[in-house]
Amino acid sequence: MFPNSSLADLYNPLLMPPELTKAHNELDKAVDLAYRSRAFISEANRMEFLFELYEKYTAGLFTKEKPKKAKRTT
Repeated sequence: MFPNSSLADLYNPLLMPPELTKAHNELDKAVDLAYRSRAFISEANRMEFLFELYEKYTAGLFTKEKPKKAKRTT
């Protein structure tokens, strides 16, 4: 929709086209409703919630397991 705009222009809050601002706001509302019944009070609150959720779901995924010792047979 905006072939003459750079990404820097499109994501600058002062220069972002109104259509893109509206789309971002609608997406934020959809994310809010996907996780809880009420809207987040701020963008920072939304990000904090989502990062905590990410940490919860990925906990333990990046830890190395200690190699298991082979059983001895006598």
